Amino acid sequence: MPTLFFVNRFFYPDLSATSQILTDLAVHLAASGYRVQVVTSRLSYENPAISFAPREVTLGVNVVRVATTRFGRANLLGRSLDYLSFYLSAFWQLLREVKRGDVVIAKTDPPLIGVVAATAARLKGAQLVNWLQDVFPEVGTALGVRVLGGPVAPVLQVLRDASLKSAAANVVLGKRMAAYLLGRSLPAHQVVVIHNWTDDIGIVPTAHADNPLRREWGLADHFVVGYSGNLGRAHEMHTILGAARELRDQAHIRFLFVGGGAQLESARAVVSAQQLGNVDFRPYQAREMLSLSLGAIDLHLVSLNPAVEGFIVPSKFSGDPAQ
Repeated sequence: MPTLFFVNRFFYPDLSATSQILTDLAVHLAASGYRVQVVTSRLSYENPAISFAPREVTLGVNVVRVATTRFGRANLLGRSLDYLSFYLSAFWQLLREVKRGDVVIAKTDPPLIGVVAATAARLKGAQLVNWLQDVFPEVGTALGVRVLGGPVAPVLQVLRDASLKSAAANVVLGKRMAAYLLGRSLPAHQVVVIHNWTDDIGIVPTAHADNPLRREWGLADHFVVGYSGNLGRAHEMHTILGAARELRDQAHIRFLFVGGGAQLESARAVVSAQQLGNVDFRPYQAREMLSLSLGAIDLHLVSLNPAVEGFIVPSKFSGDPAQ
């Protein structure tokens, strides 16, 4: 039986979106009798000081965590070095362990890891599947990342497209993402739309009266407008904060951010500067608390910068056939 090698920078017990989605699938496949190995980093998405074990079997999945730098997401240079070190370590690990006939499934954290995985798969006689959670470098270009100016982005696109065309399949999250790749001359049989899923066993409605987080967070008597998860550079936060400003005098309405991300401190700064006493912030919640955390919110918000529509699909939007 071939081994399924998943490559992504984060995996359980990390709480990032790509980690949780990958964990769901890897654990399901292992329970179904497949041999599954995850090549990941030792890092935590939110806290670079945390270091996970180099090797372990987690929920039936063989996990190999390769060594990388750990500068974190505070600045672009440090993040780039973390990416580069993961590329090198993951490539070496794949060369050591992948056998002919195995399947290498590359996600998109870090960006362009599919290029590394494609090279390793070709050298080892394995099949490649790209599982695209976003389309890079287009996302970076749309968000104005300066290093992608000039000829850099087109060169990266050529490398990315070559890795996609070498794959047995490229899994994308929605119709617009599929249409974009088909427009770049990818054969239709290589592009497969599979929406991200929701955990309808672990995530179930909880009455507010029975939700301890509503009490702990002082929300028992309020209507809660919430944003849960990553507040990254691709997410549009100013509309949400503008709504909070307009509703600041409505004592029964509170806004709640649960999670983290590159724009979290900016959001905190706006709330402080505008003295928005109706906005609360809570950190990422453990997976086993996710149902209660989501259930504490009355109205959930999904946010995305219009410039990256089609290149990213927020995980909060999972399962919508209109994507």
